[in-house]
Amino acid sequence: MQVEIHQTAPIATRTQIGVGGFQISDRAKELVMQVLESNRITAGPMMARFESELAAIHGCKYGLMCNSGTGALQIALAALKEAYKWEDGDEVLVPALTFVATSNVVMYNNLKPVFVDVDPRYYTIDPAKIEERITPRTRAIMPVHIGGQPCDMEPILEIARSHNLRIVEDSCETMFVSDKGRPVGSFGDVGCFSTYAAHMITTGVGGLCTTNDPELIVILKSLMNHGRDSIYITIDDDKEAKGAELFRIANSRFSFIRLGQSFRATEMEAALGLAQLEEREESCARRQQIVARYNKGLASLTEHLQLPTPRPGSEHGYMFYPLSITNPRIQRAELIGYLENQGIETRYLLPLINQPIYRQLFGNLDKQYPVAARLNETAFYIGCHPSLTNDDVDYVTDCFWHFFETYK
Repeated sequence: MQVEIHQTAPIATRTQIGVGGFQISDRAKELVMQVLESNRITAGPMMARFESELAAIHGCKYGLMCNSGTGALQIALAALKEAYKWEDGDEVLVPALTFVATSNVVMYNNLKPVFVDVDPRYYTIDPAKIEERITPRTRAIMPVHIGGQPCDMEPILEIARSHNLRIVEDSCETMFVSDKGRPVGSFGDVGCFSTYAAHMITTGVGGLCTTNDPELIVILKSLMNHGRDSIYITIDDDKEAKGAELFRIANSRFSFIRLGQSFRATEMEAALGLAQLEEREESCARRQQIVARYNKGLASLTEHLQLPTPRPGSEHGYMFYPLSITNPRIQRAELIGYLENQGIETRYLLPLINQPIYRQLFGNLDKQYPVAARLNETAFYIGCHPSLTNDDVDYVTDCFWHFFETYK
């Protein structure tokens, strides 16, 4: 359907207010320079620190940095498939609203994604809808923490225990927050994070796996490095070895024991990540300030918009600021067209089942997943990253007010 985009206010001439932002701090520059001066950019001390510190913050013993959140998800499923001897065609439950990578990696591992509808208020997988999707071939659940909002993990864990299912947490959009006092990334067999642009930490490219399983971390390291024997993953792995042990390592440097990927990151990304870990409290506090300012400015528009709020018992990190249109007379395309013309960048809220390739692969699933289908027509998000100023936030809220005053 063609939608007319009304435009009575002047088109914005100010710099675009994006969904993400990045400002490199003096500390980040210092750490990057340390990497350059070390003449080493392959995985080394910066990455080891970043991995261990981020894992510890999220309640895990082991961390592994890779090239992306997608890569982290892909090797997490591959490791579990190997460890638990899953067969091709076994099923993994994923939410019907998420970034496409969540379910794409299921298929890349020759497994079958089975969708579960989502909660209309918090946008995460609906625990009440999970068990009806479980079959004899179900092997795992992939709860996705959406935009900083953790899933309701307690009932998900109970379902997983009762059906002997593994859990891969897709926490690519969520860091530094907890559900009922337990940090994201620590609930599942593997937690997966992203440090891509516009995420809670931004290193350009990057992702991490977290786990408390000493056997899984060995498999994950191998899968990330072409399937190499884990006895030799980085150039530090033979430093202390001597004699027969050194020869054993040398003899295995080019030994590949499984099919793997080249999903490695570098010391440069790790340095950027370390700096932002040090600055995380200030960054997270600024996100909360921005969200509070949005909420105050938009509070009187709740007849038109559903504003975000944390689930009771859960924190919210606000990677972005999600909104859903509740007034059936307002078309999302009209509102988004107006905002974009005012220089306010928007994104649809992670549509999945209506993507062209998913329509091709699975057909029209809207009737099976009515909440996700409705959100695919009504939901979107705007930025709430620390680079925004109070003037930026006030400008955005003024634009919303202008739209709803003009097009009631």
